[in-house]
Amino acid sequence: MAPALPLLALAVALLAAAAAQDVAGDCRQYTNRSCEECLKNVTCLWCASSRRCMEYPVQRILPPAALCELRSARWGVCWVNFEALIIAMSVVGGTFLIMLGVCCCCCCCKKKSKKPDKEDERAAREREKRRVRQEERRAEMKSRHDEIRRKYGLFKEENPYAKFEN
Repeated sequence: MAPALPLLALAVALLAAAAAQDVAGDCRQYTNRSCEECLKNVTCLWCASSRRCMEYPVQRILPPAALCELRSARWGVCWVNFEALIIAMSVVGGTFLIMLGVCCCCCCCKKKSKKPDKEDERAAREREKRRVRQEERRAEMKSRHDEIRRKYGLFKEENPYAKFEN
């Protein structure tokens, strides 16, 4: 069973190579026909200016100008040329990158504002200490004033009629 595996792999590779040669032949046979007929095969490229159907140069991203100029080259669908495709993809890609940048900035700013830094924490602790000291001083001053009022009989009782009940 083990020797059959390499033979099977070799057979598949040979069939793939033969299919690739047939595809190249298929593209050339649609020259001087219609764009729709040529582009039924996804490996074909239609050049509208010369009305040629050729195999798409997969080694390069864009077809070279010597093969067909971008405004005449069609691939996939006949109504979109490569110039329009490049412009549309650039706009969509640029918009996507800008949106991604804005989202990243928003997320970073949100995280930064939620987490107080060390200076903010220190300032909040100092404010709290001052507030507590101020309340202590205020209570101390009130107790001193109340003592003085009691000493001189100026202390206001809660019920002014309590004196007359005896």
